[in-house]
Amino acid sequence: MDNLTNYHSHCDFCDGHAPMEAFVQEAINKGFRAYGISSHAPFPIPNSCNMHRERMACYLGEFNRLKQIYSSQIELYIGLEIDFLDDTFNPSIDYFRELPLDYRIGSVHYIVTPDGTPIDTDGSPDRFRGYVDTFFDGDVDEAVRRFYRSSFRMIELGGFDFLGHLDKIGLNASLYRPGLDGEPWYKKMVSGYLEEIAARDLLVEVNTKAWEPRGRFFPHCDYFGQMKALGIRVVVNSDTHYPEKINSGREAALRALSQAGYTSVWRLGRDGWVDEPIVR
Repeated sequence: MDNLTNYHSHCDFCDGHAPMEAFVQEAINKGFRAYGISSHAPFPIPNSCNMHRERMACYLGEFNRLKQIYSSQIELYIGLEIDFLDDTFNPSIDYFRELPLDYRIGSVHYIVTPDGTPIDTDGSPDRFRGYVDTFFDGDVDEAVRRFYRSSFRMIELGGFDFLGHLDKIGLNASLYRPGLDGEPWYKKMVSGYLEEIAARDLLVEVNTKAWEPRGRFFPHCDYFGQMKALGIRVVVNSDTHYPEKINSGREAALRALSQAGYTSVWRLGRDGWVDEPIVR
Protein backbone atom coordinates (compact mmCIF):
# COMPACT_ATOMS: atom_id res chain seq x y z
CA MET A 1 0.00 0.00 0.00
CA ASP A 2 1.22 3.48 -0.88
CA ASN A 3 -0.14 6.94 0.02
CA LEU A 4 1.65 6.58 3.33
CA THR A 5 1.32 10.03 4.86
CA ASN A 6 -0.34 11.30 8.02
CA TYR A 7 -0.78 14.85 9.31
CA HIS A 8 -3.06 14.38 12.30
CA SER A 9 -1.42 12.85 15.37
CA HIS A 10 -1.19 13.58 19.08
CA CYS A 11 1.87 12.94 21.23
CA ASP A 12 2.43 13.48 24.95
CA PHE A 13 2.58 17.26 24.57
CA CYS A 14 -1.23 17.00 24.66
CA ASP A 15 -3.35 13.87 25.17
CA GLY A 16 -1.24 11.44 23.14
CA HIS A 17 0.18 8.38 24.82
CA ALA A 18 3.83 8.43 23.75
CA PRO A 19 6.66 10.89 23.10
CA MET A 20 6.84 12.64 19.74
CA GLU A 21 9.90 10.60 18.78
CA ALA A 22 8.04 7.31 19.19
CA PHE A 23 5.53 8.37 16.53
CA VAL A 24 8.29 9.44 14.16
CA GLN A 25 10.15 6.15 14.61
CA GLU A 26 6.96 4.16 14.03
CA ALA A 27 6.25 6.12 10.85
CA ILE A 28 9.74 5.33 9.58
CA ASN A 29 9.36 1.65 10.47
CA LYS A 30 6.07 1.51 8.55
CA GLY A 31 7.58 3.16 5.49
CA PHE A 32 5.77 6.48 5.66
CA ARG A 33 6.87 9.11 3.19
CA ALA A 34 5.75 12.04 5.35
CA TYR A 35 4.50 12.48 8.88
CA GLY A 36 3.05 15.43 10.74
CA ILE A 37 2.71 16.10 14.46
CA SER A 38 -0.40 18.10 15.38
CA SER A 39 -0.94 18.38 19.11
CA HIS A 40 -4.15 19.93 20.42
CA ALA A 41 -3.40 23.65 20.49
CA PRO A 42 -3.50 25.69 23.69
CA PHE A 43 -7.09 26.48 24.65
CA PRO A 44 -8.57 29.07 27.02
CA ILE A 45 -10.60 26.50 28.97
CA PRO A 46 -8.51 24.24 31.25
CA ASN A 47 -8.80 20.57 30.30
CA SER A 48 -6.76 17.39 30.12
CA CYS A 49 -6.44 17.27 26.32
CA ASN A 50 -4.95 20.53 25.08
CA MET A 51 -1.31 21.52 25.27
CA HIS A 52 -0.45 24.32 27.69
CA ARG A 53 0.70 27.52 26.04
CA GLU A 54 3.88 27.62 28.09
CA ARG A 55 4.96 24.32 26.49
CA MET A 56 4.81 25.66 22.93
CA ALA A 57 8.51 26.52 22.76
CA CYS A 58 9.44 23.01 23.94
CA TYR A 59 7.01 21.49 21.42
CA LEU A 60 8.59 23.35 18.52
CA GLY A 61 12.07 22.70 19.85
CA GLU A 62 11.55 18.96 20.14
CA PHE A 63 10.18 18.81 16.62
CA ASN A 64 13.18 20.67 15.24
CA ARG A 65 15.50 18.29 17.09
CA LEU A 66 13.78 15.27 15.55
CA LYS A 67 13.71 16.83 12.11
CA GLN A 68 17.48 17.21 12.21
CA ILE A 69 17.93 13.59 13.28
CA TYR A 70 15.49 11.93 10.89
CA SER A 71 15.34 14.23 7.85
CA SER A 72 17.19 11.71 5.67
CA GLN A 73 14.58 9.02 6.42
CA ILE A 74 11.23 10.84 6.33
CA GLU A 75 9.65 14.22 5.63
CA LEU A 76 8.54 15.67 8.96
CA TYR A 77 6.04 18.51 9.44
CA ILE A 78 4.81 20.38 12.47
CA GLY A 79 1.26 21.57 12.97
CA LEU A 80 -1.48 22.05 15.52
CA GLU A 81 -5.08 20.98 15.77
CA ILE A 82 -6.77 24.26 16.65
CA ASP A 83 -10.20 24.45 18.23
CA PHE A 84 -12.93 26.87 17.28
CA LEU A 85 -14.63 28.36 20.33
CA ASP A 86 -15.93 31.73 19.12
CA ASP A 87 -14.79 34.80 17.20
CA THR A 88 -12.15 35.53 19.84
CA PHE A 89 -10.55 32.08 19.81
CA ASN A 90 -10.20 30.07 16.61
CA PRO A 91 -7.56 29.15 14.01
CA SER A 92 -7.59 32.66 12.51
CA ILE A 93 -6.34 34.59 15.56
CA ASP A 94 -2.93 36.23 15.47
CA TYR A 95 -1.37 33.86 18.01
CA PHE A 96 -1.77 30.86 15.72
CA ARG A 97 -0.99 32.75 12.52
CA GLU A 98 2.34 33.89 13.94
CA LEU A 99 3.59 30.48 15.10
CA PRO A 100 6.22 28.85 12.82
CA LEU A 101 4.01 25.93 11.76
CA ASP A 102 3.89 23.95 8.54
CA TYR A 103 0.12 23.55 8.71
CA ARG A 104 -2.95 24.07 10.88
CA ILE A 105 -6.00 21.86 11.37
CA GLY A 106 -9.32 23.55 12.05
CA SER A 107 -11.63 21.49 14.28
CA VAL A 108 -14.76 21.94 16.36
CA HIS A 109 -14.85 20.08 19.66
CA TYR A 110 -16.59 22.59 21.92
CA ILE A 111 -20.00 24.18 21.68
CA VAL A 112 -21.46 26.88 23.90
CA THR A 113 -24.65 25.89 25.72
CA PRO A 114 -27.74 28.13 26.15
CA ASP A 115 -26.46 29.30 29.54
CA GLY A 116 -23.04 30.17 28.09
CA THR A 117 -21.13 27.10 29.31
CA PRO A 118 -18.62 25.67 26.80
CA ILE A 119 -18.83 21.87 26.64
CA ASP A 120 -16.72 19.34 24.78
CA THR A 121 -18.82 17.23 22.39
CA ASP A 122 -15.92 14.90 21.63
CA GLY A 123 -15.80 12.81 24.80
CA SER A 124 -17.28 9.46 25.71
CA PRO A 125 -20.89 8.77 24.74
CA ASP A 126 -21.87 8.76 28.43
CA ARG A 127 -20.32 12.15 29.04
CA PHE A 128 -21.98 13.55 25.93
CA ARG A 129 -25.33 12.21 27.13
CA GLY A 130 -24.82 13.88 30.49
CA TYR A 131 -24.03 17.20 28.84
CA VAL A 132 -27.09 17.06 26.58
CA ASP A 133 -29.38 16.16 29.46
CA THR A 134 -27.89 18.77 31.80
CA PHE A 135 -27.36 21.75 29.50
CA PHE A 136 -29.90 21.14 26.72
CA ASP A 137 -32.67 19.41 28.67
CA GLY A 138 -32.34 16.43 26.32
CA ASP A 139 -32.54 18.47 23.11
CA VAL A 140 -29.73 16.76 21.23
CA ASP A 141 -30.86 18.37 17.97
CA GLU A 142 -30.02 21.81 19.35
CA ALA A 143 -26.60 20.61 20.46
CA VAL A 144 -25.95 19.37 16.93
CA ARG A 145 -27.16 22.61 15.36
CA ARG A 146 -24.79 24.59 17.57
CA PHE A 147 -21.92 22.38 16.48
CA TYR A 148 -22.62 23.16 12.84
CA ARG A 149 -23.19 26.85 13.46
CA SER A 150 -19.69 26.93 14.93
CA SER A 151 -18.41 24.90 11.99
CA PHE A 152 -19.86 27.34 9.45
CA ARG A 153 -18.37 30.29 11.34
CA MET A 154 -14.98 28.60 11.50
CA ILE A 155 -14.74 28.29 7.73
CA GLU A 156 -15.84 31.90 7.34
CA LEU A 157 -12.94 33.03 9.53
CA GLY A 158 -10.35 30.63 8.05
CA GLY A 159 -6.80 30.32 9.30
CA PHE A 160 -6.40 26.56 8.75
CA ASP A 161 -5.04 24.26 6.04
CA PHE A 162 -7.65 21.54 6.32
CA LEU A 163 -10.76 20.67 8.27
CA GLY A 164 -10.52 17.98 10.92
CA HIS A 165 -13.23 15.30 11.44
CA LEU A 166 -15.96 17.64 10.19
CA ASP A 167 -19.05 15.63 11.24
CA LYS A 168 -17.66 13.98 14.35
CA ILE A 169 -20.64 14.99 16.47
CA GLY A 170 -22.73 12.64 14.33
CA LEU A 171 -21.26 9.68 16.20
CA ASN A 172 -22.15 10.77 19.73
CA ALA A 173 -25.46 12.23 18.59
CA SER A 174 -26.45 8.94 16.94
CA LEU A 175 -25.46 7.04 20.06
CA TYR A 176 -27.66 9.41 22.07
CA ARG A 177 -30.57 8.87 19.65
CA PRO A 178 -30.01 5.96 17.28
CA GLY A 179 -30.52 6.94 13.66
CA LEU A 180 -30.18 10.68 14.23
CA ASP A 181 -27.36 11.03 11.73
CA GLY A 182 -29.54 9.45 9.07
CA GLU A 183 -32.48 11.80 9.62
CA PRO A 184 -33.23 14.16 6.70
CA TRP A 185 -32.61 17.37 8.67
CA TYR A 186 -29.18 16.16 9.79
CA LYS A 187 -28.14 15.00 6.33
CA LYS A 188 -29.34 18.29 4.87
CA MET A 189 -27.19 20.17 7.40
CA VAL A 190 -24.05 18.21 6.55
CA SER A 191 -24.75 18.47 2.83
CA GLY A 192 -25.12 22.23 3.13
CA TYR A 193 -21.87 22.43 5.02
CA LEU A 194 -20.11 20.42 2.31
CA GLU A 195 -21.50 22.74 -0.36
CA GLU A 196 -20.06 25.73 1.50
CA ILE A 197 -16.73 23.93 1.90
CA ALA A 198 -16.64 23.26 -1.83
CA ALA A 199 -17.47 26.88 -2.62
CA ARG A 200 -14.42 27.91 -0.58
CA ASP A 201 -12.22 25.17 -2.10
CA LEU A 202 -11.21 23.87 1.33
CA LEU A 203 -9.26 20.69 1.96
CA VAL A 204 -11.10 18.10 4.06
CA GLU A 205 -9.64 15.40 6.23
CA VAL A 206 -10.96 11.86 5.99
CA ASN A 207 -10.36 10.87 9.59
CA THR A 208 -9.91 7.14 10.22
CA LYS A 209 -9.65 7.16 14.02
CA ALA A 210 -13.05 5.52 14.61
CA TRP A 211 -12.84 2.99 11.80
CA GLU A 212 -11.58 0.03 13.82
CA PRO A 213 -13.69 0.55 16.98
CA ARG A 214 -16.84 1.93 15.29
CA GLY A 215 -16.63 1.19 11.56
CA ARG A 216 -16.99 4.89 10.79
CA PHE A 217 -15.04 7.65 9.10
CA PHE A 218 -15.33 11.38 9.66
CA PRO A 219 -16.93 12.55 7.48
CA HIS A 220 -19.17 9.52 7.15
CA CYS A 221 -18.49 7.61 3.94
CA ASP A 222 -22.13 8.21 2.91
CA TYR A 223 -20.96 11.71 1.94
CA PHE A 224 -17.96 10.66 -0.14
CA GLY A 225 -20.00 10.59 -3.35
CA GLN A 226 -21.31 14.10 -2.78
CA MET A 227 -17.84 15.31 -1.87
CA LYS A 228 -16.44 13.90 -5.11
CA ALA A 229 -19.26 15.48 -7.14
CA LEU A 230 -18.55 18.83 -5.47
CA GLY A 231 -14.84 18.57 -6.22
CA ILE A 232 -13.79 18.55 -2.57
CA ARG A 233 -10.15 17.64 -2.07
CA VAL A 234 -9.31 15.14 0.68
CA VAL A 235 -6.35 14.11 2.84
CA VAL A 236 -6.45 10.83 4.77
CA ASN A 237 -5.32 11.00 8.42
CA SER A 238 -5.51 8.65 11.38
CA ASP A 239 -5.83 11.19 14.23
CA THR A 240 -3.78 8.74 16.25
CA HIS A 241 -2.89 9.03 19.92
CA TYR A 242 -0.82 5.82 19.91
CA PRO A 243 2.22 5.09 17.70
CA GLU A 244 0.96 1.64 16.75
CA LYS A 245 -2.24 3.13 15.32
CA ILE A 246 -0.73 5.64 12.92
CA ASN A 247 -1.94 3.64 9.91
CA SER A 248 -5.25 2.35 11.27
CA GLY A 249 -8.09 2.52 8.78
CA ARG A 250 -6.07 3.96 5.89
CA GLU A 251 -6.59 1.08 3.48
CA ALA A 252 -10.33 1.02 4.18
CA ALA A 253 -10.57 4.79 3.66
CA LEU A 254 -8.71 4.68 0.37
CA ARG A 255 -10.93 1.84 -0.79
CA ALA A 256 -14.10 3.76 0.14
CA LEU A 257 -12.82 6.90 -1.56
CA SER A 258 -11.99 4.93 -4.70
CA GLN A 259 -15.48 3.43 -4.73
CA ALA A 260 -16.89 6.95 -4.55
CA GLY A 261 -14.90 7.96 -7.62
CA TYR A 262 -11.81 9.53 -6.08
CA THR A 263 -8.59 8.81 -7.93
CA SER A 264 -6.25 10.93 -5.82
CA VAL A 265 -5.66 12.25 -2.32
CA TRP A 266 -3.66 15.24 -1.14
CA ARG A 267 -0.40 15.34 0.75
CA LEU A 268 1.89 18.01 2.12
CA GLY A 269 5.28 18.12 0.47
CA ARG A 270 8.24 20.46 0.61
CA ASP A 271 6.60 22.61 -2.07
CA GLY A 272 3.18 22.72 -0.43
CA TRP A 273 -0.01 20.71 -0.84
CA VAL A 274 -0.16 18.47 -3.91
CA ASP A 275 -2.37 15.65 -5.05
CA GLU A 276 -1.16 12.13 -5.81
CA PRO A 277 -2.92 9.12 -7.31
CA ILE A 278 -4.47 6.60 -4.96
CA VAL A 279 -2.33 3.48 -4.99
CA ARG A 280 -3.70 0.34 -3.34
